[in-house]
Amino acid sequence: MEDFQLKNSEFIELHSLLKVMQFCDSGGMAKAFIAEGRVMVDGVVELRKRCKIRKGQIVKFEGRSITVT
Repeated sequence: MEDFQLKNSEFIELHSLLKVMQFCDSGGMAKAFIAEGRVMVDGVVELRKRCKIRKGQIVKFEGRSITVT
């Protein structure tokens, strides 16, 4: 499990998180994976590309997990 620390904001958009964590090569690729239903937030498939991810949430993609702190 990997951690992502929010610093200057109360949230990060889901597609941006996948890109920043280098789970995807580009934001467009991240958006495509989300649209395909391949990303889970707190155990539920998330289809909203711009979903706001906040502290305490867990994002799962391709067997990898991100905990937002």
